[in-house]
Amino acid sequence: METERHSPRYSAIEALSPGDILEAMIEGQFAAVAAVRAARPALEEAALAMEPRLRDGGRLGYAGAGTSGRLAIQDGAERTPTFSWPQERLLLLIAGGREALIQSVEGAEDDSDEAIRLVRRYAMEARDVLIAVAASGTTPFTLACLREAKQRSALTVAIANNRDTPLLVEAEHAIWLDTGPEPIAGSTRMKAGTAQRIALNLLSSLVMIRLGRVYRGLMVDLKAVNKKLLRRSEKILLELSGGSREEVHEALRRAEGNVKTALLLLEGCDPEEAARMLDRSGGRLREAKALIETRRGAKQQT
Repeated sequence: METERHSPRYSAIEALSPGDILEAMIEGQFAAVAAVRAARPALEEAALAMEPRLRDGGRLGYAGAGTSGRLAIQDGAERTPTFSWPQERLLLLIAGGREALIQSVEGAEDDSDEAIRLVRRYAMEARDVLIAVAASGTTPFTLACLREAKQRSALTVAIANNRDTPLLVEAEHAIWLDTGPEPIAGSTRMKAGTAQRIALNLLSSLVMIRLGRVYRGLMVDLKAVNKKLLRRSEKILLELSGGSREEVHEALRRAEGNVKTALLLLEGCDPEEAARMLDRSGGRLREAKALIETRRGAKQQT
């Protein structure tokens, strides 16, 4: 496997000056970005396949082991504060469980039986999506998660750094990140990990944008779980509505913290109409506003 191969380019890395060692590793990070760019068509296809299932109420799942698992879980965990993705529709499967988030759990990545138990425990089904991540493309835990999810008709997306490996071959949507050998042979937390992190970020963010959780480049579906995010909600509404701080505060109160609803209230809707238009538009604020304008225009003509 390319990620395990010892590259002549880095064979004397420890003999280099500190600056040259850093330069060699930085070079690897640029290679990771290039690998993701090359995978752009696969990322787009996967996102478009994920969209209808998640729009239909499906759950978004992530599976992995070791570094890949921690990167996958991190991406999943960020969906809720950033885009208000419901916790009950987020499945985080990592070999070794919570303990593996902060330290290595010996043998966990080889436990295929535990992977199958987890997928069955969550009762994955046709509306669900599973993103499985493994640099090698062969990790038993991750591969078993993907196979069981696919068996249960969930949509499967795989991200791996070695070509034509089982994870990529068996997934419905395969994203190959061609990062090659690492500056430290086999240390896939380096180039491979960077590429995985970028790919996960792009994939999930594109899906969230497609699902209407971004408007005019702003996080209009963020969940204000702390003071910083509450201030961000207020700032977003001040920018989008042009209202006063007092008006924004009142709209957020009436909307129970929902930024989209608050914006529609600031633009003259009542709570019932705002909820109805957001429901009809699938939560996409741009379309909800268009529906409201069309309705108002029709009323004026009559």
